[in-house]
Amino acid sequence: MDYQYVLGGVLVSLLGSVFFMIINTTLSGEKKKVVEKDSRSINGDGYVRMPSQNGSFQPEIASGTDVVIVGAGVAGAALAYTLGKEGRRVHVIERDLSEPDRIVGELLQPGGYLKLIELGLADCANESIDAQKVFGYALYKNGNDTKLSYPLENYTSDIAGRSFHNGRFIQRMRERVATLKNVTLEQGTVTTLIEEKGTVKGVMYKNRAGEEMRSYAPLTIVCDGCFSNLRRNLCTPKVDNPSCFVGLILENCDLPHANHGHVILGDPSPILFYPISSTEVRCLVDIPGTKVPSVANGEMAKYLKTVVAPQVPPQLLKSFLAAVEKGNIRTMQNKSMPATPVPTPGAILLGDAFNMRHPLTGGGMTVALSDIVLLRDLLRPLTDLSDAPALCEYLESFYTLRKPVSSTINTLAGALYKVFCASPDPARQEMREACFDYLSLGGICSYGPISLLSGLNPRPIHLFLHFFAVAVYGIGRLMIPFPTPKRVWLGTRLILGASGIIFPIIKGEGVRQMFFPGTIPAYYNAPPLQ
Repeated sequence: MDYQYVLGGVLVSLLGSVFFMIINTTLSGEKKKVVEKDSRSINGDGYVRMPSQNGSFQPEIASGTDVVIVGAGVAGAALAYTLGKEGRRVHVIERDLSEPDRIVGELLQPGGYLKLIELGLADCANESIDAQKVFGYALYKNGNDTKLSYPLENYTSDIAGRSFHNGRFIQRMRERVATLKNVTLEQGTVTTLIEEKGTVKGVMYKNRAGEEMRSYAPLTIVCDGCFSNLRRNLCTPKVDNPSCFVGLILENCDLPHANHGHVILGDPSPILFYPISSTEVRCLVDIPGTKVPSVANGEMAKYLKTVVAPQVPPQLLKSFLAAVEKGNIRTMQNKSMPATPVPTPGAILLGDAFNMRHPLTGGGMTVALSDIVLLRDLLRPLTDLSDAPALCEYLESFYTLRKPVSSTINTLAGALYKVFCASPDPARQEMREACFDYLSLGGICSYGPISLLSGLNPRPIHLFLHFFAVAVYGIGRLMIPFPTPKRVWLGTRLILGASGIIFPIIKGEGVRQMFFPGTIPAYYNAPPLQ
């Protein structure tokens, strides 16, 4: 059996050489890009310029506001509350202040819950909204299952994931925001950013009565969600639409593993179950691509009964079919978008308007809350935000400092989705099998990846090592009882396929930012002198 160790050593050495060659090529070939933004009119670019009668720009109107926040979803409401608690005068403008009704944003990982505690908002995800504790995942494949628990041994008993109705969670945070006298929460639709000489001065919006209004502040923070109409001014968006979620609610049923999310490695792609209240279980069926069967003509119900139902665990099948018969079937397009900011004086992007990943791993709120804690800490030393160019230069550090958390969760979400989807390619099938078996080994093979997914271990290098450990494990399985030319070729395709999955995601996140943040000059930015 010594040949297995020799082969493993050769593979790992080869893999390391390839990885560092790619990094070296990326570093040597990278050129500094300077983004220059032209002064633009309101026609199609989202900015409005405010000239006076003699052609010069109007002076800024004093509004007594430090920060304008566009959007009061999870990111906007949490940000408004924490900045308000810091003493900032905040104006929040939200398109619709009624309770949202969404089929995503319902699972908060333990790492995100720790950030919620840090922001003073932990009581928004407790019994008052019938939130449920989540302690890990159960993974199903071909009738086999394995339980993956969060590594929570070093935390108090309250620390766990939380699952809930998204709308209830958001409304509780909005209620907390409304208690702060220095925060104004207003319903209105922001239409444009107000720009003067390349600096964002505030926003133009229509209030509830339909009147056109303007709100000015030294800093405008845009967090208006995945369908943001303002992001194109503050980043270079590259939105991918990998799949759609079909959502159902199962009532009065018990999950096989209580207080755990359940992931079925189905065909063609994963099926999710997790509790969102004491009596309800959310089911999300992933369908690759942008088209789904029609709900209106019954094609969707037929698809769920004939294709999905045979893959549902027996304990949930009756409730699943009852939910399909009830007919409250909803769909949502999943989106993925790497963070590609265009630093702009006077404005910054946050939340899903700025960065998205496949929602399979439920990491979106964890990334957003982590970003908010980081931004709050960066702004904390500043009493005056009026020097927009200096503030913009200082906040460039935000984009690097956020990378350990965001790139780990983003990369894991994208890679796991591709590995978990069924494929006719034998090499991809082997990778999928190897991933399930690797996670089933327990020990570091289990709690290592789950600690990354939970946001408790934001270390990209650990993610990289575990991902290729799965690939090497898969190759090792192929070499038993002895390597044949066919098995060696399949193993080669497996490692090449694994590289083809993860390296494009890493490239999108930024190799230097992920693995060598200290090489980014902005990493060392100090607060501007006040």
